[in-house]
Amino acid sequence: MPAKIPATVITGFLGAGKTTLIRHMLQNANGKRIALIINEFGDLGVDGDILKGCGDETCTEDDIMELSNGCICCTVADDFVPTMEKLLARENRPDHIVIETSGLALPQPLIRAFNWPEISTQVTVDGVVTVVDGKAVSEGRFAHNVAAVDAQRAMDENLDHETPLSELFEDQIACADMIVVNKSDLLGAEESEALAAKLKASSRKGVQVVKSTMGALPVDVLLGQGIGAEGDMESRHEVHHHHHDHDDDHDDDHHSDHHHHEHDHDAFESFVFERGEITDASAYAEQLADVIRAHDILRLKGFAAVTGKPMRLTLQAVGPRVDTYFDKPFGSDARITRLVVIGQTGLDRAAIEKALMA
Repeated sequence: MPAKIPATVITGFLGAGKTTLIRHMLQNANGKRIALIINEFGDLGVDGDILKGCGDETCTEDDIMELSNGCICCTVADDFVPTMEKLLARENRPDHIVIETSGLALPQPLIRAFNWPEISTQVTVDGVVTVVDGKAVSEGRFAHNVAAVDAQRAMDENLDHETPLSELFEDQIACADMIVVNKSDLLGAEESEALAAKLKASSRKGVQVVKSTMGALPVDVLLGQGIGAEGDMESRHEVHHHHHDHDDDHDDDHHSDHHHHEHDHDAFESFVFERGEITDASAYAEQLADVIRAHDILRLKGFAAVTGKPMRLTLQAVGPRVDTYFDKPFGSDARITRLVVIGQTGLDRAAIEKALMA
C-alpha cells in the first residue's frame, strides 16, 4: 500500500498572514508537489487567485481547490470530505496537501475528519500550524482588526458556531503543533520573546513557537513534522465544541447564537471596484492606505495593472497596512485593476470609488 500523503492544516484569524505564509512556502517548495485546499468565505475567490500566481510546477492551478460554501468546520461532510476524495482519486497525486482554513474555523472538527474511513487510509495530518498576528496578540486583541473578523463572520451564511474570539483563539492554540508568531518585525525583541514564552506556556507540551516576518519560514520547518494529529485528539481539547457535537443541553444556546449571527449580517457590506491601469505602484499603495483610513475600510485586497509592467501587482491591506508584490504575467488576461472592499454597512461607495479612481 502506498505511504499516506501528509497534510498540513494552517489556521489563524483573518489578517494573521496565512496566505502570505503559504505563498512563501510555494515559492520555496524545492520541487515538492503541493495541493492546496483553500477555505474562502463568500464568492470573491481572491485568496485562490493570489496563490495561483506563485506555484508554477510545484502547485498548478489544477492543484488548488477552493471551498466557498462557508466555514470548513461547519461543512466537513458536505464540502471537505468530497473534495479530499476527488484529490485522492487523481492519477498524479500530490506529495503534500496544505489546507488553509477560514479565519473562523474551529480546527478540531477538521482534524477529526481525517479519521473518516474514506480518508484515514490515504492521508495523515502532518501537523497543525496556527498563525497569529504577533503585534495584535501582544496587545491583547487576537486579530489586527477585530471588526474585520466580525465582518468575515457576518458574511458566512453557513457558519453554525458563534464562538467568542477569545475562545476561538484558544481552540486554535490548543490544536496547534506549531505556532507561528507572524509580523514579529513589528515587535521589540523583549516584547517578542515575552509573547513567544506566553504562547508556549499556554500550548501543549512540545509545541514549537517560531517567529516570522511576512510568513517567511523554511519549508522543511513548516512541512514534514510527521505528527499524525488525527490520532491525538484527546490532548487537543476544545474550549468551544458543543455546536459540532449536537449536544442537546446546549440547543437553546445554539439557536440564540445562530439568530444573533443572522442578525449581524446587516452590519457589513462589500463591493468590487474596477478601473484601468495605474501608473505608480508605490504611490497607489500609499493612496490606498489614505482611502482606508479616511473611510474606515476593514479589508481591501485584489490586483492592479501597472503601466509598462507585464506582471500583475497583488495588493493586500489589513487596516491601513498595505502589502504589494508582482505575482505573475497578465498573459492574455485583461489588464484591469480589480479590488474587493470590505467594511461596515454605510460605506460611502461613491466617495471610495472616486478616491480609488484618482
